[in-house]
Amino acid sequence: MIRARMLLFAAVVLLTPVLLAAQHPAKEKATSSKMTDSQKIANAMSAAPAGIAKEATIMDWPDTPQGQPRQLRAGTNGWVCYPNTPAALEGASGEDPMCLDKEWQKWAEAWMSKTEPKVSATGIGYMLHGDRGASNTDPFATGPSASNQWVVSPPHIMVLYQDLKLLDAYPTDPKNGGPWVMWKGTPYAHVMVPVSATKMATMTSK
Repeated sequence: MIRARMLLFAAVVLLTPVLLAAQHPAKEKATSSKMTDSQKIANAMSAAPAGIAKEATIMDWPDTPQGQPRQLRAGTNGWVCYPNTPAALEGASGEDPMCLDKEWQKWAEAWMSKTEPKVSATGIGYMLHGDRGASNTDPFATGPSASNQWVVSPPHIMVLYQDLKLLDAYPTDPKNGGPWVMWKGTPYAHVMVPVSATKMATMTSK
């Protein structure tokens, strides 16, 4: 998901968080609204290694799905980091700040518009606190079902490849103990590289 340091990246920086925020029901309580800007910056920076985060642009999520993101700090290295998403999925908990490189920002714009990503190089994204849950099979699922393999990912690195055929050798099972491919067979497929054990959601429907 959802995302402006410079005009070249403005469209991506502005569009990406709108979609990611929109995937969470508006009625749910915001998890980052009580943070100060300094706390949000620190939270966003904690998503990636310090060497990357210290020079990254920090963007805050919109207050509403129809709102606009707000730049908390300008950066110089092309990375964009976000604090915890403004709303958690029902019954979910935890933190989910993220940092995305230029390829992931382009990917996120394509995901939002449901168009094919134009990945031109290996892309790296960091979520070193993990996430609150997503379907392992459906890029656009907004909640768990009996068949969409809803998974709560642990702290992880996300890797994009220009040639999706390179992903054929990777498993798709999040519980295999190592990297796996999320959304395999779709243009949005990418490798998830966990830092700790992965948990599958116990919910079977929403």
